[in-house]
Amino acid sequence: PQGRRALHAASAVLQEVMLTSERYRVQRLPFSPVSDSDVAFFERIMPGRVITSPEDLKPFNVDWLKSVRGCSKVMLKPQTTAEVSQVLRYCYERNLAVNPQGGNTGLVGGSVPVFDEIILSTALMNQIISFDKVSGILVCQAGCILERLNEYLEEQEFIMPLDLGAKGSCHIGGNVATNAGGLRLLRYGSLRGTVLGLEVVLADGSTLDCLASLRKDNTGYDLKQLFIGSEGTLGFITAVSILCPQKPKAVNLAFLGCQSFAKVLETFTTCRAMLGEILSAYEFMDEKCMQLVEKHLKLSNPVTDSPFYVLIETSGSNSTHDEEKLNNFLAQSMTSGLVTDGTVATDDKKIKAMWSLRERITEALTHEGYVYKYDISLPVGKLYDLVTDMRARLGHSAKNIVGYGHLGDGNLHLNITAESYSHSLLDAIEPFVYEWTAKYNGSISAEHGLGFKKKQFIQYSKPSEAIFLMKRFKAMLDPKGILNPYKTLPSS
Repeated sequence: PQGRRALHAASAVLQEVMLTSERYRVQRLPFSPVSDSDVAFFERIMPGRVITSPEDLKPFNVDWLKSVRGCSKVMLKPQTTAEVSQVLRYCYERNLAVNPQGGNTGLVGGSVPVFDEIILSTALMNQIISFDKVSGILVCQAGCILERLNEYLEEQEFIMPLDLGAKGSCHIGGNVATNAGGLRLLRYGSLRGTVLGLEVVLADGSTLDCLASLRKDNTGYDLKQLFIGSEGTLGFITAVSILCPQKPKAVNLAFLGCQSFAKVLETFTTCRAMLGEILSAYEFMDEKCMQLVEKHLKLSNPVTDSPFYVLIETSGSNSTHDEEKLNNFLAQSMTSGLVTDGTVATDDKKIKAMWSLRERITEALTHEGYVYKYDISLPVGKLYDLVTDMRARLGHSAKNIVGYGHLGDGNLHLNITAESYSHSLLDAIEPFVYEWTAKYNGSISAEHGLGFKKKQFIQYSKPSEAIFLMKRFKAMLDPKGILNPYKTLPSS
């Protein structure tokens, strides 16, 4: 049975690749194919770090969701910016397409090749360059794994301002390239604010050193912002300078049940007013999410029989002060009927266990078959209406329709599952989901980017003038279009 399931899943992947290519009319652009002499050149500049074995390349040609697959024949693993520069200068001259890749945890098909692009990996660019304990500024190479950086910083009594479910494998360069959001954005803001500087290698191999470690610098255009969220289409990020907050001395986590989404919203309003500066996360999940986490991952839900759940984290410097504020909030919420049940964690083990209920929803969904994933920003009051409307629209044609996400910053993760990929189901979802989002002035991508899967829908969130200007930036910085082709910007 396991072999049959694997074969069925592989067939679904191939079917989607074929149908998606047809849907987007993807055609290989006239890039040069990789030759034996090209491979020999790469071997000379990075001996032993050129991967050509089809078996070894398999996991890097397929995305984390196993939904899109490329056919790259070469992966390069540079260790230094100088090596990246040499590679890109050569590829630019030879007209060889390049696919930048970090931890390959993206969810929109942006981190794997579409055809035979060379995979340029940051896997071995994993050195911490410096850390200033006074300012809290970390400088590191782009291939550093997010969780490893956080562990290093915790030893210095600091933390990363970014936290993601994929932290154990995602790279900081990829986080910056996609402007990843995550669980701490409510407290520490986006990477556009915490990233102070970048080192980037451009398509022609030239290096742009904007690796500043200053909080304030008003000298001309802020060029790093061009590359944050550019998904590897404008340049290859090799190093990052990022502002890190001090590690909180007191962390509390509350997991609560609410009887309606209206109660979830009202609880958030009360929470923000009563917890103020110590509030660091406010996540919500619907009942179906928790059922799937319990069913597939065997995790235990400490609060049962609620249509909605919220996870609230506080982070501060005084445990007595923070616990008093949290207890007052919980008492108010229970007395007023906003919350029907709940539990609080203060020790690390229980905190991690409760965070797993939220962080591993994506993993649980993959056990349900094929997953259609949508990452939407909306006015907070409309956040769950999209889930309700989608359920009414799709009826029994979908297996599950669930909603969860970062309510504190208006980010909904809408997930629709089916036994296998269905083109007719996709047609029922898209472009309806994007039209609905545009109707309420939302964004079709809150934090995952556009990648390969969403590039043709950018017009639902950006005006034509903005898209035209983006294309001009691309043409200026990468005139041959060799960096991550077929991604982010719509095909002409």
